[in-house]
Amino acid sequence: PQIGGTALEVNADPLAKVANMGGLELVMPEAYAAGPCADLLDSGRPVVNFDITGESVTLPSLSGDYSAMTFSGTVPGPTLRVTQGDVVHMTLTIPGDEVTQHGNDMHASQMSSKPYMGAVNIGETGEYCFIAEVPGVFKYHCSGVN
Repeated sequence: PQIGGTALEVNADPLAKVANMGGLELVMPEAYAAGPCADLLDSGRPVVNFDITGESVTLPSLSGDYSAMTFSGTVPGPTLRVTQGDVVHMTLTIPGDEVTQHGNDMHASQMSSKPYMGAVNIGETGEYCFIAEVPGVFKYHCSGVN
């Protein structure tokens, strides 16, 4: 294409372009739970607690009622807002009268919640922590059973 009488060079080979820039170095962010939450909760970073309850509820629909697994009884679940660099402290409680296990997986954590949480048994609470390193909008969802 011509812009102001000058031809632009188009290089369609992105790998060659990366090689010309000196290559890439893989740098992993610190967005992984590193063992017990205590390691991150005492790190000096701001901590955002996200406490939710796994509940099965009956919801109406145009075709009749249906059973749904919810977080804190809502669909969609509560919104969590954090600032990049905060420690997210996720706790999930399953009431004693609940009919099934629940789990939680947050895509922002860039990890599986297992082995830190996994499926939380009925009548118990599970937790995991991570540093919110990557900005953006991320979903979380039930990770099901083990």
